[in-house]
Amino acid sequence: MLDPELTAQLKRVLTTMEQLLPRPLPVIDWSSTFAANWRKHSFAGYLEPLNDVERIALDDLLGIDEQKMVVEENTQQFLAGLPANNVLLWGTRGTGKSSLVRAILNNYAGQGLRVIQVDKDDLVHLPDIVDTIKNEPYRFILFSDDVSFDVGESSYKMLKSALDGSVYAPPENTLIYITSNRRHLLPEYETDNRGAMLVKNEIHHGESVEEKISLSGRFGLWVGFHPFSQDQYLDVVCQWIDRLSTKMGAEAIWDEESRQAAILWCQQKGDSSGRIAFQFASHWVGKRLLAARRSI
Repeated sequence: MLDPELTAQLKRVLTTMEQLLPRPLPVIDWSSTFAANWRKHSFAGYLEPLNDVERIALDDLLGIDEQKMVVEENTQQFLAGLPANNVLLWGTRGTGKSSLVRAILNNYAGQGLRVIQVDKDDLVHLPDIVDTIKNEPYRFILFSDDVSFDVGESSYKMLKSALDGSVYAPPENTLIYITSNRRHLLPEYETDNRGAMLVKNEIHHGESVEEKISLSGRFGLWVGFHPFSQDQYLDVVCQWIDRLSTKMGAEAIWDEESRQAAILWCQQKGDSSGRIAFQFASHWVGKRLLAARRSI
């Protein structure tokens, strides 16, 4: 018979071990699950199904037609089993980078596209993630949003290796799509170019710049998202006012009052992105419709 004190100690040890181990989850049914999150748990991790994906459509993304075309064509190639590239979507906040990836999923999930969202710090687990999906009859985008690194981070090294394929390469049913506010995914400083040399009128960058470019250069596609001009911003606002008004069964009104209000809104926000345009249109249409109901 075990000593009661020893039995109590064993129970405490087992309780601690249970907390460290990932909770048991059923195997994901990818036929009905279109997206999942990689969740880190102690020393391991697991895929958690995402049951609710934002219902955004490609037509809802206004003012970025060229970016949509490039990313959509690359994804179509991937789904067709043709050569396709990993993609870096970079640029100003609120310009539709992550929304485009979600819209691509919504549009092509019926053709076998799936998305696994991975936090930047969990990119070090890429080998574990792809091991769970490499034999699935679907096409997976490993998606990491709002990524930036410091040189030397373990996730930076793993992503660099995955993109290069020298040590570790994802299987053929997997691509990597990353969004970042930084073109090279790393902070840039004035001192970066101090080691540059001029050889026959050609600038040869210093080692720090070469290291920064070495990661972003491994993406086959760079897709840039830039701030709207005022005219582009107002055009998108007008389109959103029309869409939201139509959705509510109301007449869309775009006049000098709403135009000036839209300009003031973006000036107060210090931003004229698509996100700001949508936020103003939601505010303006909702405010006008609420006032109409109160006047009845």
